[in-house]
Amino acid sequence: MSRIPYKWLVATAFVLGLFLEILDMTVLNTALPILGEYFGADTAQLQWLVTAYLVSLAGFIPASGWVADRFGDKRTFLFALAVYTGANLWAGMAGSINELIAARVTQGIGGGLLTPVGTAMLFRAFPPNERARASAMLAIPTTLAPMLGPVLGGWLADTVSWRWIFFIKVPIGVIALVFSALALKPGERTATGRFDVLGFLTGGGGLATLLVGLERGAREGWADPTTLVLVGLGVALGAIFVVTESRVASPMLDLGLLKDRMFALGNVLMLPAAGASMGAMFVIPLFVQTQRGLSATESGLLTAFQAIGMLAVLPFTNRLFMRFGPRRLLLGGFTVIAASQFAMMALGPETSLNLIRGSMFLMGFAGGLVMVPLQAATFSQISFAATARASALFSTARQVAASVGVALIATTLTVRTSQRLGNLEEGDERRDDGCPVRGLPRRVLRQRAHRRPRGRPGPDDP
Repeated sequence: MSRIPYKWLVATAFVLGLFLEILDMTVLNTALPILGEYFGADTAQLQWLVTAYLVSLAGFIPASGWVADRFGDKRTFLFALAVYTGANLWAGMAGSINELIAARVTQGIGGGLLTPVGTAMLFRAFPPNERARASAMLAIPTTLAPMLGPVLGGWLADTVSWRWIFFIKVPIGVIALVFSALALKPGERTATGRFDVLGFLTGGGGLATLLVGLERGAREGWADPTTLVLVGLGVALGAIFVVTESRVASPMLDLGLLKDRMFALGNVLMLPAAGASMGAMFVIPLFVQTQRGLSATESGLLTAFQAIGMLAVLPFTNRLFMRFGPRRLLLGGFTVIAASQFAMMALGPETSLNLIRGSMFLMGFAGGLVMVPLQAATFSQISFAATARASALFSTARQVAASVGVALIATTLTVRTSQRLGNLEEGDERRDDGCPVRGLPRRVLRQRAHRRPRGRPGPDDP
């Protein structure tokens, strides 16, 4: 390893960790309907498998910058990898939906430290004039994981066991842990102030409360009193956090970094990009499996078109960035994201699957255009010493955006599905055995019956 430039060792370690985290989300989304059938969980409970992880992330991402500065980025990164890998082993052995949610919360602790600390390590290792190249390195996990995850997760859930969507990540985590322990240098400990307890409680607590409120709103409706209280409390804690962080000597999140115009703009632009992407990756597998009757493997092959779209443009993104600059690439990328979202608005039970494939391809293509210039421009003016704190703030914005996107799109799916079920119940039909069929199109029932192993009762059997 001594012959390899250190910046590439850092990049490899972070790519392994980021691949593990992205693979987790893409593998899980495809298997959500099968988990729902196994545990008897509805859409709202399944959403908690995603939301619980994001809530835990929200609590620990703000602390990641201080933790890395206090204990060193190598120790923090190794700790995050160990927690994340162990939580995957626990999730694979879970015996109930609540235990699985608890394992997801533990994963969030590791993930909340893993991505921002890894990003800070990466941008510290590469000089400012090479940060576009460093951002391009992230194309490896952000392309391969979304491509492999849905197909691998669907195949494992259909043919082996849903437990292996978690077990499969354990050896990857062990490899990343061993490589990072051997390759990374001990990071400098630059934190001198005390841990910002009030900032942690108000910032992490406010984000977590807001995300819980968003999840409840998707489940109970936005007029629900408890939902309004949770969202209001989250906003209030966020306001207290902003006031607190502007006055303490060693803030949890250095909001003063937002005075940098490029950094502030990058955080703002991250909101719609992450929200649209994560929302679509959550809802499309549920839609095509529950409403169209696709298997988990077929669903994975469908959503893999997002990764194919990203793969089509990423080899050229760095050269496009050098030629046209970040402004034109971002404008083009967000235009394509808007086009993909408009296409998805037309989805329904009879929509051609080619429209879904095309929409997912466009979203991945746009993500490739946006990712490299957005990260490179956001961190272009950030100093070496402020990199960890800037990464924590950037990751916080991304997770909030992802959670809001999942909550809003899950609400739309729940409302539209309820409306359609209500219409179908008005025209109930009966099968040959006399059992009523409610809520599912006949085409879906025929496909499910065709896939059902002999001797195993289906969900509509008496």
